Amino acid sequence: MKAIVVEKFGGPEVLKLKDVPEPKAGQEQILVALKAIGVNPVDTYIRAGTYARKAELPWTPGADAAGVVESAGAGAPFKTGERVYVHGAVGGVYAQKAVVEASRAFPLPDALSFEQGAAIGVPYATAHRALFQGGGARRGETVLIHGASGGVGVAAVQLALCAGMIVIGTAGGDDGVAFLKSLGVMYALDHRKPGYVDEVLKLTDAKGPQLIVEMLANVNLAEDLRVAAQRGHIVIVGSRGPAPIDPRYAMTKDLTVRGMSLWNMTEAEREHVHADLAKGFASGRLKPLIGAKFPLAEAAKAHAAILIPGARGKIVLLP
Repeated sequence: MKAIVVEKFGGPEVLKLKDVPEPKAGQEQILVALKAIGVNPVDTYIRAGTYARKAELPWTPGADAAGVVESAGAGAPFKTGERVYVHGAVGGVYAQKAVVEASRAFPLPDALSFEQGAAIGVPYATAHRALFQGGGARRGETVLIHGASGGVGVAAVQLALCAGMIVIGTAGGDDGVAFLKSLGVMYALDHRKPGYVDEVLKLTDAKGPQLIVEMLANVNLAEDLRVAAQRGHIVIVGSRGPAPIDPRYAMTKDLTVRGMSLWNMTEAEREHVHADLAKGFASGRLKPLIGAKFPLAEAAKAHAAILIPGARGKIVLLP
């Protein structure tokens, strides 16, 4: 079968399409014929060798995908032909097939395409954990979602709206603002405009949002601390470097600043998150949005595209 293999850390050019042996499912595992693969920013960090967790080379990237169960090992509660989405695989999912622990596979609702299924794992689990486990989101509260037009951002917007929150979202340019409004965001701001954060205070009567979901802490954290509400919560989902801040804002307002990573989820937390997401997908209130699509052989182009500002929905690979 074909798979993307990384034999040395580096730029997108190290992503090579190669012939590899077809894997086989073991006990409590399934073999999935993949139909769509989700591309996440973390894939690019690991590929470059800059992420905190180093991959063991040779390495096939990817955690999110959707497809059809081709075979199931003993103890795996799935049937051949069943549609599933997966979050984590034994050997990576940038491939035509992948072996997945049964606990990392979930039924794909009939209403969702394989491309949409590939957009669930990291984006929706991250957004859910940031809002509810990290930020203690409550109905009626105001949440500021930075980078709300990307994969995690769109998921966070949908989840926050489902929870009855008032959403302030940021994106780049007039097109980005229009995109957020199409999602139902009441207050959409252009983060390319100087002083846009001051609009957050105006929209909240100078009180600030009770919760901030931060996708790029090295750029925004200092301002987040300034505008967050008294006893507010800031959840850091992403950062590409150090962030100079004034801790006095956190002190004077009793703020909680919390980092989070999906790597730290317990199995119980994972089960809860995906069970809750299933309800949203079944009701139609949660609906992954797909952006650019690339053939598996063009994984390098997908890695370059995902780091360009102005993302609209999820980037996927098609095996």
